[in-house]
Amino acid sequence: MSTLVIQDLHVAIDGKEILKGLNLTLNTNEIHAIMGPNGTGKSTLASAIMGHPKYEVTSGSVTLDGEDVLEMEVDERAQAGLFLAMQYPSEITGVTNADFLRSAMNSRREEGDEISIMKFIRELDSKMEYLEMDQDMAQRYLNEGFSGGEKKRNEILQLMMIQPKFAILDEIDSGLDIDALKVVSKGINQMRGEGFGCLIITHYQRLLNYITPDKVHVMMQGRVVKSGGPELAHKLEAEGYDWIKEELGIEDETVGQEA
Repeated sequence: MSTLVIQDLHVAIDGKEILKGLNLTLNTNEIHAIMGPNGTGKSTLASAIMGHPKYEVTSGSVTLDGEDVLEMEVDERAQAGLFLAMQYPSEITGVTNADFLRSAMNSRREEGDEISIMKFIRELDSKMEYLEMDQDMAQRYLNEGFSGGEKKRNEILQLMMIQPKFAILDEIDSGLDIDALKVVSKGINQMRGEGFGCLIITHYQRLLNYITPDKVHVMMQGRVVKSGGPELAHKLEAEGYDWIKEELGIEDETVGQEA
């Protein structure tokens, strides 16, 4: 079992503190969901874990199996087994989907142990079929001209091919119609198991109708303020966040803009 531990994490953007002492522990074989109002720092958490230079960690720690993640370069974090599915995936002209995926997979393998072309093609074809993706997408430039739904399916394709220890999915359900939502959920559920842990950032219960989380966390004012099981997400969907604010004596959000 692998463990990702976030302790008393404080993160600032342009000198303004966004995360204010966040604590969270995620093990493999677990799927956690983070919910919360806009501006509470959910996407900031994802970007800080992966090392985006815009986000300054002012104090606290992030460790993966005891190793200091914050001391790693971005590529080292990926090689250590962390994966981020971005809310707005970037387009990269001149790099095909297939070339990108094979390079990403080989970056996590020892020199001389690169995946063979034939094995790669078999795995890619199989997973694209599983995600109901057109085979010609493999030779298209990365995300270039992709619809929103195609980009999100492509993020799950990357997840299934790379096989990280931990995936952070930042609003992977954003902009998806019901058919695409079901396919994306199917891919995430297929990954579920002892060697994989997942942190899903979402605003909506609808994704969690297809992916049952082991734990649900509510973020407000830059920290986790409440945790529970899947029933917590259902209550949030039905009643909103005001009952948590009242229960905990939390005033209106003051964190500000969430990047």
